[in-house]
Amino acid sequence: MIPAIFLMGPTASGKTNLALRLADMLPVEIISVDSLLVYRHFDIGSAKPSPALRQQYPHALVDIREPDAPYSAGLFREDALRCIALARERGRIPLLVGGTGLYFRALERGIDALPPADPALRESLMAAAETAGWPALHQRLATLDPETAAGIAPHDRQRIQRALEMILSSGAPISAHRHWQGAFPGPLHKIILRPPRTWLHQRIAQRLDAMLAEGFLEELESLRQRHYAPELPAMRAVGYRQYFAWHDGLYSAAAAYQAALAATRQLAKRQDTWFKRESAHCYLDPAQGDAASQLLQSFADFQQKNAR
Repeated sequence: MIPAIFLMGPTASGKTNLALRLADMLPVEIISVDSLLVYRHFDIGSAKPSPALRQQYPHALVDIREPDAPYSAGLFREDALRCIALARERGRIPLLVGGTGLYFRALERGIDALPPADPALRESLMAAAETAGWPALHQRLATLDPETAAGIAPHDRQRIQRALEMILSSGAPISAHRHWQGAFPGPLHKIILRPPRTWLHQRIAQRLDAMLAEGFLEELESLRQRHYAPELPAMRAVGYRQYFAWHDGLYSAAAAYQAALAATRQLAKRQDTWFKRESAHCYLDPAQGDAASQLLQSFADFQQKNAR
């Protein structure tokens, strides 16, 4: 069976560029593993590959949902498995590229549904958040379940709420309720990017500057005109959340810029922490000029070993 490739790494670490380099050298089909790129209309601030680039290098699982339509790791797994099967039917290598660690894990291992929510407890948590704010509830979660809290942003109300519901209703962390099941179909070659922190921070700043030059503020205005609910996951994504606050007069332009930079660096740190807990066949420093050659050689070695 044709092996699949996972190319994982924190935001702004050069995953897309490496994927395109691979696509020039191997018969791959690129499948996005990104919880924001699934949504339409969130283009510039998500660093979504442009339509022209996607015409030349098609990306599956991009622009497949309206922002107010629910999406989850379980739905992603179903969609990705279908894309992988179709790629293999066409004799091509599935190349899964992104930074959403939970999606990669769900795809590789499968995921059980969690117990249903307790409406009374949910209402209590929502009331507490209105009074103290979501960062305070995140701190509470960090005390009760530090492992889960480490992978959740302090303003990610949906995931904080669900994790607190689980531990408060059962006395056990969310990881105790989740059982990973279902082996990944066929051989899998996993690659994790581990960029130097200073290099990554420079790229994050350069990318934010490029987004602003490309019309990120105009995109925000367009999204506001669509009247999406402010609590939607896409509306609270890193970068968008800080500049929506500027749009609403809560930040100066300079403060929004610094807040977006800081939030993106924090996201990269959380992603890096997540991927450090994952095993891989190859760990790459994308700052090295020969990273693509190393990636290609690693996959060739894997194929040779797998063929024995």
